Amino acid sequence: MTDVLAGITQELADRYRIERHLGEGGMATVYLAHDLKHDRDVAIKVLRPELTAILGGERFLNEIKVTANLQHPNILPLYDSGEAGSFLYYVMAYVEGETLREKLSREKQLALDEAVKIGQAIAGALEYAHQHGVIHRDIKPENILLQSGQALVADFGIALAVSAAGGTRLTETGLSLGTPQYMSPEQATGDRQIDARSDVYSLGAVVYEMLTGDPPHTGSTVQAIVAKVLTESPLPVTRTRETVPPNVDAAIRRALAKTPADRFTSAAHFAEALANPAFSLPTPTDARGAPASAPGPWNRLSVIMTGVAALLLLTTLLGWLRSQPAEPVSRYSVQLPEEQALQTRRGSRLAISPDGSRLAYVGPGEGGGQLWIRPRDQLRATPLPGTAGAAHPFFSPDGSRVGYLSLPGAQRVMVASLGGGPPVSLVDSGVGADGATWGPDGYLYYDGITAGGTTGIMRVPERGGLPQPVTIVDTSRGETDHIWPEALPGGKSLLFTIMHGTRVDEADIAVLDLASGTTRVLVRGIAAEYSTSGHLLYVTADGTLMAAPFDRKRLELGGEGWAVANGLAVRAFGSVDLALSATGTLLYLTGTRLTEPTELVWMDRSGQAEPVDPGWVGDFRSLALSPDGRQIAVSIEQEQAFDEHVWVKRLPRGSLTKLTFEGSENFQPAWTPDGRSVTFASNRNRNRDLYVKRADGSAVAELLVDRDVDVREGRWSNDGEWLVFWAGTTQSGSILARGKGPDAEPMPLVTDGFSPRLSPDGRWLAYVSDETQSFEVYVRPFPNAGTAKWQVSTNGGLFPVWASSGRELFFRSLANELVAVEILPGATFAMGERRVLFSLTGYANGFGAYDVTPDGQRFLLIRYRDGGQGDELIVVENMFEELRRQGQ
Repeated sequence: MTDVLAGITQELADRYRIERHLGEGGMATVYLAHDLKHDRDVAIKVLRPELTAILGGERFLNEIKVTANLQHPNILPLYDSGEAGSFLYYVMAYVEGETLREKLSREKQLALDEAVKIGQAIAGALEYAHQHGVIHRDIKPENILLQSGQALVADFGIALAVSAAGGTRLTETGLSLGTPQYMSPEQATGDRQIDARSDVYSLGAVVYEMLTGDPPHTGSTVQAIVAKVLTESPLPVTRTRETVPPNVDAAIRRALAKTPADRFTSAAHFAEALANPAFSLPTPTDARGAPASAPGPWNRLSVIMTGVAALLLLTTLLGWLRSQPAEPVSRYSVQLPEEQALQTRRGSRLAISPDGSRLAYVGPGEGGGQLWIRPRDQLRATPLPGTAGAAHPFFSPDGSRVGYLSLPGAQRVMVASLGGGPPVSLVDSGVGADGATWGPDGYLYYDGITAGGTTGIMRVPERGGLPQPVTIVDTSRGETDHIWPEALPGGKSLLFTIMHGTRVDEADIAVLDLASGTTRVLVRGIAAEYSTSGHLLYVTADGTLMAAPFDRKRLELGGEGWAVANGLAVRAFGSVDLALSATGTLLYLTGTRLTEPTELVWMDRSGQAEPVDPGWVGDFRSLALSPDGRQIAVSIEQEQAFDEHVWVKRLPRGSLTKLTFEGSENFQPAWTPDGRSVTFASNRNRNRDLYVKRADGSAVAELLVDRDVDVREGRWSNDGEWLVFWAGTTQSGSILARGKGPDAEPMPLVTDGFSPRLSPDGRWLAYVSDETQSFEVYVRPFPNAGTAKWQVSTNGGLFPVWASSGRELFFRSLANELVAVEILPGATFAMGERRVLFSLTGYANGFGAYDVTPDGQRFLLIRYRDGGQGDELIVVENMFEELRRQGQ
């Protein structure tokens, strides 16, 4: 060790100052060092000399590049790697915490909630890496770091890099890639072609140990442990911990299955099962398919009598069955032409007519997409005129019309006739973005927003009229939203989804009796469809399509559910692409993500885009450039955990540092004028409040604004004298300003507005309001906002942003374009030329979804990686027969 320390200290002296030895691993020696260039502590891992001797620097460093592109909140980032003399090394973030091994050594067993939380965080990191083609191969407590309650997985891809670079020569070192107690059986036997299920096994072993205090298999030698891994089943967790719920025990047992095909297909599915009280394993059967336990005498008699009755019934029905053969069930995938492909939109993007003859979906068009209609007997679709900006299509009960939501901007409930004529708007305000349906009772039901900001289901007559509330969110029960309504036949009841916060894995499918107003929760899930065969189809958070018998008269499930299909694409806000006709044709879109895959890009004024940091992807929500343009503050929603947190990244391709840790919603970052701190909204208290925190994380967050209603965004004047913020909702928001000083009281500026932005010179306030029933951008004097008002946009506008020069004001039009408006100098506000810079189709459309560089020449945007074109559209014909057969 002394030779290694001396050698690496000398070789890296110009870049890193080696502080001390931290420990030894199976493949590397670890040192604490100080990064001289970036003034930060790091962990330098130096490969063991025997490994270095056979790997060769170039091959290993080429392979490790894959790891450098992994950017995930639960993955310890790789900063650097290289060859220093005779040493191969890699540099990772230094975590001032402890490893899971150290915690287990101290506590032996962890509390159930803590163990599940850690397991789900690790699963999130694994799912992300697996989607990028990287298998960890060495998941164990030593490679899991704990910092401020967050789990971080270290050494991602290092084992893969060593394996790929060393090949069969690794056997010469006597080293094994992986740790015996946590190795999957296929890894233990030396299989070179392993996949994500091997990591799932290792994670199952780690969760097992967190709950029981020991790995699933132990032994006095490596050989003894491997023999048990290959031949013995571990004792159930409940044998040691009786308080462990059955679903957690079942999930662990499935993860530890000997055969990969018997395990979860993904880490995401394992995480979902850990949190799903309904998860269980199939009942074992004997060779004849009967329950494994042998029947007693009375059971045998029952079996005999039941068999006699069944034989008589079979004789009676045999002739009828011969003359009425069951329709075959068929499955196939449909490929939409690229020029007609599905577009990225909120909600379900496809619908099928009740008779199954037509498909309506959101395809290419202005405003982010328009409706396309494809007859089932034809190969191509045609656009439906006048439906630009359409989302979430749904058919009328007779199939002659199609309804849809018009997004973004002034969200409306629209109806278009398939026989021709312009679309008609039924509701022009108070419309949410999460679903609508056409009931047989002559009403359209939709996700609504009431005047007070409480969301629930609304309805409007199909011929037009006054909207009426149907459901009211019960906040006393932790409800936050009612979405994805689905009308049931008969017009007497309605399915919908109840949200509890932002986590889709905590959503429930409920049914409403329209006559009595009574709501009943049926099952945990994110969206549901009713099958006229008498079944409820519903989708779980992990993308599993389930079916269960459903009594439409009693509005209750008639038995346990079973899986119909796996791998449905679950997108943002729990939306899925799922449709079922009244004749039994089912359509659904497959995929592997819970959120939309996005990346940050630079866009010049001509519309040419390039990634900010190639390979950096995630579920980016809102962002802000620092005043000097050298850092980005961005809120990212974490897959599986469903938490949104603010991160800070140095440009051009610097480190990514987590800034917020409390609460489940931290969003709308904004920099203070000096560029040292970040303001953001957070729900860490009883509701969303405004906080500020040093960008380097060196101090705790300070509460800035605490009000009875949600505070969603705060912006500073350039001189730091004013804080302008927006409180409420997009339908009933208000804009206020507070002067500097602890005793300053907020001053109301606009009673009906949101998305405030102060001009660089502090003279003008730009904001958005729907006071004319359409979202438009306005400007008022500041701070005397009541003295004048100018309308900047003419045909709808959202999300204003000032150029740092103050000579331009940018906004997003309802036609999905970025518009630049020239601001003329002078004592009063005056506008000059108005120009469309480029289309924003394919880019995120939300609060804080773009910013402009200090020189005004480039824009920072959130771009969707794809619009779903790479997913597979599955069609199942005669789904009713499938449901009847599986439900028997």
